[in-house]
Amino acid sequence: MTIAVGDKLPNATFKEKTADGPIEVTTDQLFKGKRVVLFAVPGAFTPTCSLNHLPGYLENRDAILARGVDDIAVVAVNDLHVMGAWATASGGTGKIHFLSDWNAAFTKALGMDIDLSAATLGIRSKRYSMLVEDGVVKALNIEETPGQATVSGAAAMLEQL
Repeated sequence: MTIAVGDKLPNATFKEKTADGPIEVTTDQLFKGKRVVLFAVPGAFTPTCSLNHLPGYLENRDAILARGVDDIAVVAVNDLHVMGAWATASGGTGKIHFLSDWNAAFTKALGMDIDLSAATLGIRSKRYSMLVEDGVVKALNIEETPGQATVSGAAAMLEQL
């Protein structure tokens, strides 16, 4: 079953690479009492994710935060080292959270997992974005067309804020 607007996010623990080393970030730490934009990508460094989806959120970061959002995070089924390298390569370090859902536990709990084995990627996340307020999904945008980041992109999220 896929998560829906009005649902509470499941409890999960992510890994995040910081200047001080790897840390664990729980859903409570990230979402409790906060308004957060979360978006997911099938994979760090993949073409649409790196050239379209992530850059939109980095470019619109200040505009999103100015609309009452406390934080922005991207999640992918990649290990924390890949996510850390992507943060560095994209210039996103310290601007948004780059969360590793290394074992796809969070992704599966949301019902957002997809088998991309045919593309040699294995189990990954569908591309989506959501607005979360105090752990509850207030807006959810799932991409239906592979290789695009339109309904889940930063411009679409800005319109919803």
